[in-house]
Order: sequence, then structure tokens, then C-alpha cells
Amino acid sequence: MSLTDIRKLFLSHQRELHIYLTRLLRDGEIATDLTQETFLRVAEHAQKGRSNDVVNTRSYLYRVAHNVAIDHVRARKREPVDVTDDETLANMAHAAPSPEQIVGDQSELEFVRQAIGELPEKTQQIFRLTRVDGLTYKMAAQKMGMSDSSVQKHLTRAISHVMRRLKERDAG
Repeated sequence: MSLTDIRKLFLSHQRELHIYLTRLLRDGEIATDLTQETFLRVAEHAQKGRSNDVVNTRSYLYRVAHNVAIDHVRARKREPVDVTDDETLANMAHAAPSPEQIVGDQSELEFVRQAIGELPEKTQQIFRLTRVDGLTYKMAAQKMGMSDSSVQKHLTRAISHVMRRLKERDAG
């Protein structure tokens, strides 16, 4: 696996791994760090010439991310707990998103929904099955009665379309 392959892998899976790790650990900042750690481990594995051992890249990424999360949790259990007084805790900023950010995120989500709605129905279904419902390519392929590679092609088409529409919106 070349550096270009790893970069493409990062660009296509970074967001979904970050979401997975955020849900798993309930901490977006840690998830960001661990997402990067996941891709570092994948790159190290590839440098050792063992990337041909990987059959399903997406599954492999999730397995590495899961292992990174387990390593993180174990390391945290070994760290001493730092006691913070009540006054310091009371003065800390709340991590909840602002109302403006919530509205902005909802607007972004609605834009993505509209972009997905512009795609053929089969492509929309595959996007929902894999990205919303969390089905694997194989499971989606079985459900849709098609090959894994067809599912991947539809998903690639959907993601490319959404990314293109986002760029158009941001440029305009």
C-alpha cells in the first residue's frame, strides 16, 4: 500500500471512523486523536510490507480503530486520577454546542440529504444501508441482490456527488 493509497483511504474513511470512535468513547477530541492513530498504525503496517494481508480494507480500519480505542481505555485506567476542586469545575466552559452551531449543523445535514436525494434511487438506498444503517458492503449487496463491487461503486458515486455539491455550495 503506497502513501497515496493511505491518503485516499484517509480521505474516504476518516469521517466515518471519527464518528465511530466518538460514539464508542463519547469524546470527540479523543476520537480525533485516535482516528489519526488508527491511520498511523495502518501506515506502519503497510510499511512493513504486510498490507497484502488485508482482504477487506474497511473492516481492517474498523478493527484497528477498535484496538486503538481499547489500548486508550486501558492506558487511561492505569493513569492516576487528577482531583479538581468544585470551583474550577464550575468555571469550566460547557462543551455543548451553541444554538448557532446546532442550526448550522442541521442546515449542513439538510443540504447533504438534498444532495443524496438528487441521486438515482438505488444509489440512495445503498448510501442509506451502508452509511446510515451501518451495513457492511457484503450485507448491503445481499440485501440489494448485487455484488460487493457494485455496492462500492454506487457508494463512491454518492460520496463523490455529495462532496462535489458541497464544494459548489462553498464556492458560490
